[in-house]
Order: sequence, then structure tokens, then C-alpha cells
Amino acid sequence: MTLRELPSVHEVLESLSPKARQIPHEIVVRTIRAALGRARDQLRGGTETPAPVAAAVEASLAALARPSLRPVINATGVVLHTNLGRAPLGELVAHPGYTNLEYDLATGRRGRRDVHAGRLLEAILGRPAIAVNNNAAALFLILNELAAGGEAVVSRGELIEIGDGFRIPEIMQRSGALLREIGTTNRTNIDDYRDAITERTRVLLRVHPANFRMTGFTARAELAELVALGRERGIPVYEDLGSGCLVDLREFGIREPLVQDSLAAGASLVSFSGDKLLGGPQAGIVAGDPELVARVRRNPLFRALRQDKLFYQAMETTLRHIVLGDLDAIPALRMIRLSAAEIKHRAETLAARIGALARVQAGESLIGGGSAPDVTLPTWLVVMETKNAADDEARLRACDPPVIARIENDCIAIDLRTVPPEQEAPLLAALVGKPAGLESRDEATRVPDTSLRTC
Repeated sequence: MTLRELPSVHEVLESLSPKARQIPHEIVVRTIRAALGRARDQLRGGTETPAPVAAAVEASLAALARPSLRPVINATGVVLHTNLGRAPLGELVAHPGYTNLEYDLATGRRGRRDVHAGRLLEAILGRPAIAVNNNAAALFLILNELAAGGEAVVSRGELIEIGDGFRIPEIMQRSGALLREIGTTNRTNIDDYRDAITERTRVLLRVHPANFRMTGFTARAELAELVALGRERGIPVYEDLGSGCLVDLREFGIREPLVQDSLAAGASLVSFSGDKLLGGPQAGIVAGDPELVARVRRNPLFRALRQDKLFYQAMETTLRHIVLGDLDAIPALRMIRLSAAEIKHRAETLAARIGALARVQAGESLIGGGSAPDVTLPTWLVVMETKNAADDEARLRACDPPVIARIENDCIAIDLRTVPPEQEAPLLAALVGKPAGLESRDEATRVPDTSLRTC
């Protein structure tokens, strides 16, 4: 094909299927022009032959009509998988139509959206609370309100980097607060805080190192010491807890600080994530002293960072499960609390249905999501031999629904800790290339060669 042989926009438009031409005309024309532009670039470059323009346009228009955000099967064993939305949401019925988001049904007047999650958070924490769109936003908002134009005293060892290259000190600086860094990377004590306090000090900041652990010759001021110093000098103490642990998970090896404990210890304000160990939707939750929470809420930036009606439906549902003690209704907490014995039974059943290529072996699950970085949970993996693990992992991702597996020792490994029972049928279908709902073990085990059959 040459540049002269490329069709015109009108010719491509006339050749499209009736379904494609149902899409608004201006979008179709824009897509055609983009496809023609790519074809010209390819012909000029001479490195590859362009696909037929009409076919490329049909594919592009079909992609526009297909949802990009899709449910996936997380078979990695990483409970809070950052790239897969962190905490998986449980059953949620989104209310269609209008809701009483900011309407007080009792008085018939304007209400506050905070109440839908706030009353449940206060029941759990014993303190008022508000929500913004993530914990970095909560940190920014609190420092902007309490310390803009003044100083926030913080240990050098707590100036961490979070996901995607974002660094806590850079977020802090954008708030208008001046960071007063104290101590050293590995050791900071209460006297470092005391010596740093001046007439410009507005807040004593403590950041929980949720995504790393420091061992060896280390020291860190206790929260109780900071609280005592803050009361002595009349300075609020703010603790960024990050992981958002509202349920005691110590029996499962997770020793993340409980939000309730920090508040009980006297922290003036705390903030934490909603989509980590809390198990709900993405959020940054601010809780603590009623006057300080009210100040943060009155900050003009609160409106720019506030949550919407879909968030409040999801968060209210999650928090109600915690209030009622129904932890198995929160997928992340249910997965963390699964026993290795239960996973082993499910893994053996799945391996038997896959056939000779599959075996069951002991392994480890991860918490993930920047929480409990040194904690693993014992699990059992379904491991499958394959000629090319990378190719088969990619084919699993191309299934519907996509299966996200992990590769271990050039094998495909499936960890059922993060696969709810209702997803086992489509998982099996992806692994053996059979329709979902397959019941015959004989059929399921009929694998023709030593390469995984997928989709």
C-alpha cells in the first residue's frame, strides 16, 4: 500500500458496519482521521504495513463501546493489590435516581453528606470524623488548616515515599506548612521534638511507616510522649496512620496500629486510608478532637477534596458491617482471616479438576497496598507446569474475566486466598479452556499437551 492508495474519510465511513455508524458522526469521523494519520506515519516510516483502515476504525469504535474498567480475578494472593483497586468491595447496591445525600429528611432542610459515614465512624472510634478522597489529601488538608504559614515538626525517618513516586514531604510542602525536620533517619527521640518547638510551631506530626520497616539501631518517640509534650506546649499532635486498621488483626500476624488506640492515647487528630485494612472504598478519613475536625471541615479546600454519593454508599455499607461485627461481609478482612487449611482444601479440589499439570504446594500470601510490609500469610498454591509461563500469564489476562496470576519458578501459580468461591468456575474455565460451569472432572483433566490451555 502507498500513500496514494489510502482511502478518503468518506470512503472509510461508507464501508463501516451499521453498528459502527450508530455512534455519533463526529466521533466516527475523528476516529477515521486518527486511523488514517497512523497509517500515513507507518507508510512514511516504512517499518510496518498498516492494517486496513476500516478494520482499524471498527476496532477502535468497538473499544470505545466496551467498558475499560472491568472486574478481574485476582489469583495473586495479594489481598490489597494496589493495581487492582486495593481492597475489593463487597456486595453493594448503588441507589438509582435521587438520594438524600445532603438532605435532612427529619427537618426537610439541607443536610451534610458527612452524616452517612460519620455516625458509623463515631460509633467505632468515639470521635467525630470526615472523609476526603484519599489519605494524601487528608494529610494535605490538615497541614494546610493547622500549619500553613507555620511549622510542622516531623522526624526525618518518617518522610516516606508512597505509591507512584509521590513523596510525603512534597505533599506537606504544597500545604503551605514549613517542615521542621528533626532527628536522623534511624533515630529520633522526644527531646528532638522538644528542642525544635518555637513560636512558629503549629503541629507535631507523626507518620506511621506503613509501607516499610526499619530495624537495627533505631529509636522513635512514643505517641504518649508526643501527646504529653503537645499538651505541655499547647500544640496539637497529628498522627498519619495510613493503613486504616479498625479491626484487631494481631492473631493473623498483622500488628498495624489501631486507629482507636491512637485516639485513646490522646492524638489530637488522626488520618487513615479507607481502602486498605479498613476494607472499603478509597478515602482519607480525618478523626479526632471535635473542634479540630470542625476546623478542617470548614477549610475551603475541603469542598475540593470531598467525596461523592457513590463513595458514601460504599463506605456506609462497609462501616456498618464493622459496627455489626459481620467481618466476613468485608472481602479484604474475610481473605485475611481465611485459614491455610480452608485454602488447601479448595486448592486440592481445583487442582484435581485441572488435572495432571496441576499440583498443590505451600506458599505465602501478601497483605499488599502499603500495609504490613513484613507480614505474610500461610497459604496453598495451585501450581501449573507450562512451556512458557510468561505467554500463558498473558493469555490468562486476555480472558473474560481477566485472570491475574503470578509466576513462580517458571510456573503459573494460583493463590485462592484472593479468589472468592463464586469466581472459581470462571477461573477453572480460563485455566482449562472450557466454558464456565464445567462439572465433569474427566473433561476438565483432558489437557492435550504440556502447555496451559487458556480461553
